[in-house]
Amino acid sequence: MTPAARIQAAIELLALTAPAGPPADQRLSEYFRSHRYIGSKDRHAISDLFYGIVRRHAALDWWIRESAAEALEASRARVIAALALIEGWPAKQFASSFDGGRYHPEPLAPAERAFVRSLAGHTLAHPKQPDWVRYEVPEWLFPALAEALGARLVPELTALQGEATVDLRVNALKGTREEALAALASEHIAARPTPYSPVGLRLSGRTGIAGTKPFQAGLVEVQDEGSQLIALLTGAAPGQRVCDFCAGAGGKTLALAAAMGNRGQIVALDVREGRLKRAALRLRRAGIHNVTRRQLTSHRDPWVKRHKASFDRVLVDAPCTGSGTWRRNPDAKWRIGPQDLAELTELQAKILASAARLVKRGGRLVYATCSLLPAENESQVRRFLAANPDFRLVPVAGVWAECLGGSAPSTGECLNLTPASHGTDGFFAAVLERG
Repeated sequence: MTPAARIQAAIELLALTAPAGPPADQRLSEYFRSHRYIGSKDRHAISDLFYGIVRRHAALDWWIRESAAEALEASRARVIAALALIEGWPAKQFASSFDGGRYHPEPLAPAERAFVRSLAGHTLAHPKQPDWVRYEVPEWLFPALAEALGARLVPELTALQGEATVDLRVNALKGTREEALAALASEHIAARPTPYSPVGLRLSGRTGIAGTKPFQAGLVEVQDEGSQLIALLTGAAPGQRVCDFCAGAGGKTLALAAAMGNRGQIVALDVREGRLKRAALRLRRAGIHNVTRRQLTSHRDPWVKRHKASFDRVLVDAPCTGSGTWRRNPDAKWRIGPQDLAELTELQAKILASAARLVKRGGRLVYATCSLLPAENESQVRRFLAANPDFRLVPVAGVWAECLGGSAPSTGECLNLTPASHGTDGFFAAVLERG
């Protein structure tokens, strides 16, 4: 593909990525599946341009408003702004790419040429930009993030604008971390141990892993180090009965099963049948046979009542805003509003209350999110404890020493992981024990 054709592909992708539609990564996958002639090099280049624009959504749109260019077709305007402000294109360079050739963008309209001229000599950042634009977060959410992150606001929001690392979890049922490192090295993939997870590896760069022998054999699974740590802090042990209440596609279920050595029982629950079905392939690849998958009609499903007080460990990886994962899902921040947060916090409270019924006396309930917002984290835990006096919060320092050894990487009674401080996605976890 020519550079101009790559630009046109990015324009088409942006036009397909609407706030009410599927997430950006899904759109990208669908686009490449329907354009199979696009080679791997071109896919990388298109993805880089596309995600570069998605990651700078607020700043690019600020320039569009500042230049009174809101009437322009949005996807073209954002690409034009990105090429001018991020890539530093001078006005004369646009004519050679926006030439209307086969697979190329149409020539610039008069209003678009005026927009290009208005951007001349500028860069993406501007002193007049408000903080929420500068740090690429929704305006309505900025005060809550500022309160939550405090003195760490700037480094954490800056880190959230960057790209996430590719982390792997070594499946202890298939081999050791040293064996996984050797297997990856034999395929010319460089990796190093993660700093906190004893079963984690971090790749150097964005190397594809799905086609490698270690992945296909179930020796490694893609999983952020923070997510690995949540599973390990659950403290699931061989012979126990464990419930993954919001199992989704099974990432943490896999980690729990490996920690249990395939001994004991895991019940993976979710309301979405499709995600539970996708977990089946992952379980087979990993060699796991102690997991039962079950679809719930809702968090109030009668199954929960029938199995009350029968589990040693219950993990609730609750649905949330996903604010801790914005490095991976940069469009997600623009797909939520205040009403979504209000609905999510109510749903989290209901799920937590329902899942708590499954915990036996002396058992533990682990509440986790991939959010940075106290409303979804500490506030939920306080609310739960006030309504459930038979549960107590177990300080994470002791749980960390018990499950992983050494000192926890965050202070406080709960686990708080962030991209700038720990190199992981943003994660929260609270360990609650039933008396």
